[in-house]
Amino acid sequence: MNRTLAIIKPDAVAAGKAGKVLAHLEDAGFTVRAARMTRLNRAQAEAFYAVHRERPFFASLVSFMTSGPVIPFLLERDNAVLQLRETIGATDPAEAAEGTIRQRFAESKERNAIHASDSDENAAVEIGFFFSHHEILGL
Repeated sequence: MNRTLAIIKPDAVAAGKAGKVLAHLEDAGFTVRAARMTRLNRAQAEAFYAVHRERPFFASLVSFMTSGPVIPFLLERDNAVLQLRETIGATDPAEAAEGTIRQRFAESKERNAIHASDSDENAAVEIGFFFSHHEILGL
């Protein structure tokens, strides 16, 4: 089993879609090992998305991710990172495959409902950003 991180973003939380997103993840074979609802402050969002600091969308991404509550999840299943990326779909919901989370629940390319780790290495870092060892079930 592998682990990865997903974050239900402020747009999906505000629209009352968090439960549907979680159900979609569980239906796709993921097991939730840790979860919490939180609200990122500016420093936290900037730290989490530091890899994008030089990108033109960084400021709007930080603003969006601090605009309301988010729900990070530690998810587990075989080949978790790749499977989650396939389950959520393309960043732009207009390009996302039928039945993916972003196709079903995202508003736009910027307000795209969910974050997913893009590699096993980043998943480990991102999981550590939100969850301590004692918060993770199944260890």
